[in-house]
Amino acid sequence: MIKVGEYNTLEILRESEQGLYLADADGNEVLLPNRYVPKEFKIWEPIDVFVYLDNEERPVAVTDEPYVTVNDFAMLRCNQVTDHGAFLDWGMVKELFCPFREQAFKMKAGGWYLIFCYLDEESGRLVASSKTNSFLDNKELTVQQFDEVDLIVSHPSELGMNVIINKVHHGLIFKDDIFKELSVGDKLKGIVKKVRNDNKLDIKLGQIGYRNIEPNAEKILHILEDSDGYLALTDKSNPDQIKDQLEMSKKNFKKAIGSLYRQRLITIETDGIRLV
Repeated sequence: MIKVGEYNTLEILRESEQGLYLADADGNEVLLPNRYVPKEFKIWEPIDVFVYLDNEERPVAVTDEPYVTVNDFAMLRCNQVTDHGAFLDWGMVKELFCPFREQAFKMKAGGWYLIFCYLDEESGRLVASSKTNSFLDNKELTVQQFDEVDLIVSHPSELGMNVIINKVHHGLIFKDDIFKELSVGDKLKGIVKKVRNDNKLDIKLGQIGYRNIEPNAEKILHILEDSDGYLALTDKSNPDQIKDQLEMSKKNFKKAIGSLYRQRLITIETDGIRLV
């Protein structure tokens, strides 16, 4: 099946005055217009192309690379606004359409907007939407606390900055955890700081994922979570006290909290350690 809005690997079937006809394994055909035909080619050899609908709403193959493909997010520039909606530059001859109903707020020519590209079932066309939260879902989470995640900065709020997590979920970086300037569309690495009871996700910037934390540090983080974020132990605590509470040596304890402190996951106070 030839998939609209995606890259397809197709075979060159035959040459015509209009270009090359390409086919998939099921015999479905699509035209690669002359302007995209490579200088050298052979019948039946594979070729990678992007497929979308041309100005006459017909599937067409191109060798251009769009700035976004179907079911993905991107920052795009608005080229023009008409009575029908906005038209965005996505690196293709035919602009990407964003209807007014899919605009979180009215787009203006020259502005940059974070959008989600999807396939409109009625028209079969690729369409953009700046209502990005409509395409995110936290009902069934695919992440857990301390997981390293990919982030796209979505939009600011009074509490901090909303982010898209792994292109699936939405989350929030609180103001206290923002240590550098963030702009909508920025792509970053982060950590799931906390999973709330309602599946809301608190995110912290950084690349120290759960799987990258050494076992003793990981254990201390879990204990802190179960102890309201505070543990009355420090590097000056009695070794027996550390062993009784954590089942680890004082040496390993000091190494673990040192690692957590450097990663800004805990603070070290006079009488204990506290989860950030």
